[in-house]
Amino acid sequence: MFRPTGPEELKLVEASGFAKWPPRLPGQPIFYPVTNQRYAAEIAERWNVNDSGKGYVTRFEVRESFASQYEIHCVGARHHTEWWIPAADIDALNEAIVGRIEVVQEFG
Repeated sequence: MFRPTGPEELKLVEASGFAKWPPRLPGQPIFYPVTNQRYAAEIAERWNVNDSGKGYVTRFEVRESFASQYEIHCVGARHHTEWWIPAADIDALNEAIVGRIEVVQEFG
């Protein structure tokens, strides 16, 4: 999975030892990791940099038994695909992470 991430969220991930995602904020009903680095980079560069001056692409692996519970949604171009994981499931997602969350691209 890939996740476009701003600097504030990345600080929280770093504080966890790059082991978990923070809880969603009010008004964030879903956590949406994306299926490919290209799409994550587009979001990080266009939205995160615009909003906060920096954008990051993170990559992490989760157990298939967790990921397969969620449909992949196409939300634009063919490569704009993402999982919609309810905010209430973030702890289960974190338990399903294999290895560490890593930063693979930086913008801004």
